[in-house]
Amino acid sequence: MKTGVSAVIVTFNNENEIADCLESLAKELADGDWQLTIIDNQSLDRTVEILQSTLYRMTGCEAELICNQKNIGFTSALNQGLKKSRGELLLILNPDTKWQSGSLETLKRTLIRNPKTGVVAPQLLNPDGSVQPSCRRFPGHRDVVFEVFGLSRIFKTSRIFNGWKMGDFDHRVRRSVEQPQGACLLFRRDVLNAVGWWDEDFPMFFSDVDWCRRVKAAGFDIVFEPAAKVIHHRGVSVFQKRPAMIWSSHRSFYWYFRKHYPQRRLANLLMGWLLLFTAVPRMAIAAIRKIQSLV
Repeated sequence: MKTGVSAVIVTFNNENEIADCLESLAKELADGDWQLTIIDNQSLDRTVEILQSTLYRMTGCEAELICNQKNIGFTSALNQGLKKSRGELLLILNPDTKWQSGSLETLKRTLIRNPKTGVVAPQLLNPDGSVQPSCRRFPGHRDVVFEVFGLSRIFKTSRIFNGWKMGDFDHRVRRSVEQPQGACLLFRRDVLNAVGWWDEDFPMFFSDVDWCRRVKAAGFDIVFEPAAKVIHHRGVSVFQKRPAMIWSSHRSFYWYFRKHYPQRRLANLLMGWLLLFTAVPRMAIAAIRKIQSLV
């Protein structure tokens, strides 16, 4: 008896990536019992048209496309899809991904092999085939300081100065990790039952960090599986509205500290000021580059 998989994809202006994503996913799920739910967050390009055409050609699956009348944010849309899911295994997938053959089956084997494993993530690859670092440790206050003052970039492989982004890990061996990137995650339904929905106070960023932290706190292991490989066109949706995404990222980073370190009020306040002062120049630079690209 095959284990049912429910896949959830949230789209927003992904006309250039979504067909490849779905076609590669269909091949991975061809021999199984699976359900696909796609939530479109009011795309303004041809994403919905391509979705309708591609889903029409897909056979052997239960697929549903839900088109939101407004962009409700990634996390809310993800929960919208998860609430539709019925499979024993749940797959969260970004629309800018493409599976390498057999990778989903590899993830399933890794997940099912050990009952303590609650979540598995594949090795992400850049479009040129190079390894894309995708695992992180849960960030602490000092990690913001190391980022702001450039120490994480100067000492890229340091366990201390770049420990948050795991610069000391080459992403080539299987291991337990704290937080793999949310671009592709396979997990058990009992994990979702135990941990709950993704926190919508994080509209776009840090909802995966927060959720993985709750997964670990609930006693489940999270495993990075490099034998499973997925190509990831990183940041496609984010770069469409770069200044707004920078602000959302910094705001969510601050909210993460407030949620998980409620007693460290002074440290949280200092982090808030650091994140604010670094967000403003980053937003300005992004806005200037956007204008230059239009000229």
